[in-house]
Amino acid sequence: MEGTWRQVVERARAAFASGRCRSLEFRARQLEALERMVREREEEILAAIAADLHKCGPSAYGHEILGVLGELAAAKEELPSWAAPQPVRRNLLTLRDEAYVCPQPLGVVLVIGAWNYPFVLVVQPLIGAIAAGNAVVVKPSEISEHTARLLADLLPQYIDPELYPVVTGGVAETTELLTQRFDHILYTGSSAVGKIVMAAAAKHLTPVTLELGGKSPCYIDKDCDLAVACRRITWGKYMNCGQTCIAPDYILCDPSIQDKVVENIKTTLQEFYGEDVKKSPDYERIVNKRHFRRVLALLEGQKVAHGGEADEASCFIAPTILTDVSPESKVMEEEIFGPVLPIVTVKSVDEAIEFINRREKPLALYVFSNNKKLIKRVISETTSGGVTANDVIMHYFLSTLPFGGVGNSGMGAYHGRHSFETFSHRRACLIKDLKMEGANKLRYPPSSQKKVDWAKFFILKRFNKGRVGLVILALLGVVAAVVIKVSLGSRLST
Repeated sequence: MEGTWRQVVERARAAFASGRCRSLEFRARQLEALERMVREREEEILAAIAADLHKCGPSAYGHEILGVLGELAAAKEELPSWAAPQPVRRNLLTLRDEAYVCPQPLGVVLVIGAWNYPFVLVVQPLIGAIAAGNAVVVKPSEISEHTARLLADLLPQYIDPELYPVVTGGVAETTELLTQRFDHILYTGSSAVGKIVMAAAAKHLTPVTLELGGKSPCYIDKDCDLAVACRRITWGKYMNCGQTCIAPDYILCDPSIQDKVVENIKTTLQEFYGEDVKKSPDYERIVNKRHFRRVLALLEGQKVAHGGEADEASCFIAPTILTDVSPESKVMEEEIFGPVLPIVTVKSVDEAIEFINRREKPLALYVFSNNKKLIKRVISETTSGGVTANDVIMHYFLSTLPFGGVGNSGMGAYHGRHSFETFSHRRACLIKDLKMEGANKLRYPPSSQKKVDWAKFFILKRFNKGRVGLVILALLGVVAAVVIKVSLGSRLST
């Protein structure tokens, strides 16, 4: 097995070394081919997602395919500007030089996808890695087996199979794959497995982007439209049967509005899924029986205000609301990743902020209020991967925002240009000429206080932008003075 993975990585590295993926034209063609795959094989992709997660076509298209097409459109349009050298500000010592940052491909990167959104969480980072000019080894999640098999079948038909190989398998295969040397690894999944990925990467000093999860809190202020807030929370919590890394994990609210929150969510659930949620085509299922039992176990000893019905045969768990939840209960110890919504009561925003800050840094944080000062205070006094105020999930869909975690919820970010930068090395470039050697006497031995004083002027002096012309004149004057002085000094010494 190890030999197989080594050969896959070696072939990808040889393909990268050939240089064919460095040109922007080649990258653009690969992105166009990927877009053609999505459009031509849409029905097969939707069928595979439905088989894995019991997800209807319109939901699967909105949750996965639409995001991929949007990412492709942005990458194709913006690639020339993303890849262009970026000039940087110079100091007086380098005013005549060319200084810029040049994005450079990292090499052979590994993308390990997740099962909860098995298509978009593989293809979206793949787009960024291709745009940045890398070779990419793609590893879909074995838990979403239908989508994994389809990706292994489709990708080699549309994009370069040597540069972008797909490998499949379970824990054993992934463990062996991680023994290989990569130039970057992007992993989406749990914090527990993220630690394993990071430990394996450390053996080769390989940088990682870890898109993990955590318990994303949702604070509801008394001063807001509860009907609107609860409708948006219900959508974000129960989409994909709660199996979304940035779903609101639990609600924090004043005890006086807890019952109103429950009633509004119950009303919205009926609006979304009808009288019998089990028959709704818009309500998904837990991915497998192991996760079904894990989520169901979180209900033990809890006060169920709504839902709680379950059917193991079909991995169905009804949308569930828990009230008066103790902060020390089992359901508050781990990310739920299922359709269970605990409500923890707090008496003030101060208590909510303190509650959030006592726990691991979440991937997302949500706050609902008509008070913008309160919203800004929650943002400034807490830490999370991302924040959405007066809605949930939506920061994920804006590709100009970086998507990623912090602390236990991950490291690094991607989406749009941020994906390109994640899979690029920002190479510092300074191009000088061989003239004006006299000015360099400042840095050559023998040293003196006078040289230090001149160096401080060159390096530390700051000018307003409106005085650029004066700066250039001053520089020319200083350089000329230094050159003349050094030149005279040399003549006198001889």
